[in-house]
Amino acid sequence: MISRIDLRGDALPEGPALRDLLPRADFDVQAALEKVRPICEAVHHRGDAALIDFAERFDGVRLESVRVPAQALTDALAALDPAVRAALEESIRRARLVHREQRRTTHTTQVVPGGSVTEKWVPVERVGLYAPGGRSVYPSSVIMNVVPAQEAGVPSIALASPAQADFGGLPHPTILAACALLGVDEVYAAGGATAVAMFAYGTESCAPANMVTGPGNIWVAAAKRFFTGRIGIDAEAGPTEIAILADDTADPVHVAADLISQAEHDPLAAAVLVTDSVELADAVEKELAPQTAATKHVDDRIVPALGGKQSAIVLIDGVEEGLRVVDAYGAEHLEIQTADAAAVADRVKNAGAIFIGPWAPVSLGDYAAGSNHVLPTGGCACHSSGLSVQSFLRGIHIVDYTRDALAEVAHHVVTLAEAEDLPAHGAAVKARFGWKVPASK
Repeated sequence: MISRIDLRGDALPEGPALRDLLPRADFDVQAALEKVRPICEAVHHRGDAALIDFAERFDGVRLESVRVPAQALTDALAALDPAVRAALEESIRRARLVHREQRRTTHTTQVVPGGSVTEKWVPVERVGLYAPGGRSVYPSSVIMNVVPAQEAGVPSIALASPAQADFGGLPHPTILAACALLGVDEVYAAGGATAVAMFAYGTESCAPANMVTGPGNIWVAAAKRFFTGRIGIDAEAGPTEIAILADDTADPVHVAADLISQAEHDPLAAAVLVTDSVELADAVEKELAPQTAATKHVDDRIVPALGGKQSAIVLIDGVEEGLRVVDAYGAEHLEIQTADAAAVADRVKNAGAIFIGPWAPVSLGDYAAGSNHVLPTGGCACHSSGLSVQSFLRGIHIVDYTRDALAEVAHHVVTLAEAEDLPAHGAAVKARFGWKVPASK
């Protein structure tokens, strides 16, 4: 069901050479970009009419309006299963606890007497958030996008999720109920590239946004790339992934369950076990079949995901080598199931989120740990972070210098301007002192 990669014995290569040995899904955003281009341009030129046509083409339902009526949000919350409501409310509560602590404050540095630089943090004015539809319904993604935006102080928040033929063209009612719980009343029935284009360009119903965030399929990723430079984005998210670094102390039942839990997202989902224990590898393989048979989404998601080129059991000589492998892989979700797991986790450099020990599975982070589950994929954890309050804030430097403070450093400014062959830069300083720069003190 899952392949093996044996990296034991020989010294592990460095950098890209090691990354090339590790499993990864094929995910060609550039190829998808040309397919989403006409979709984005149609939304640009035809607005809501294009969104309605694309909903009929892609989602099988003809919409009367792209904007979801306020009553639909109220009705969805009223009809929500009480147990689901309680779970969503607890997820929101925990996410707020974590994200509220991330808010940065204004800070002033006194560089010299009379000269200071203040950094203030200003929220993005308007964001468009995306909650995927398709194979599953993700009210948890509503929470993970909305909570950090709200805690950052974003004044205008809109959310899009695909139209559902089974619900009269509205997004899934659990999505709508989650929006209602969070106080988000601007919701649109738009999916994939059309939703990103709607937020980027604006339409008759929807004002343009400054930024778009949220996970999605390759068409969402391609649309984000298309609009990079016009709007801010969080990331071009690829297929979801889990890596588990484990030794012989790990429970194979837990490891197999966690690999399967990630594989049920999508046939391109990656499930990778990195271990120095052949016995654990064998035991996990034996566990995969019966656990898979006992769940849903077997043939359309789990089996192709576990059997795909993106998933494997990677055998290594020891935990030291395992750390090098998982850092080269840069997993979206990384579980550490080793002896002294906390100390091992502390040495990891590249991961979207790290889950320590047997009682912190990725599923906890997906829903109720308080952490954010919108995370970098495809190895991007080596340079990018997951969604947070910081994602929705802009740092602005405020420079405040007196005449004396400028005079003290003016000769350095002029010298550097002339060194860069930009004499007008220096002249802008000289003009303030009658074209004669004061001598340095």
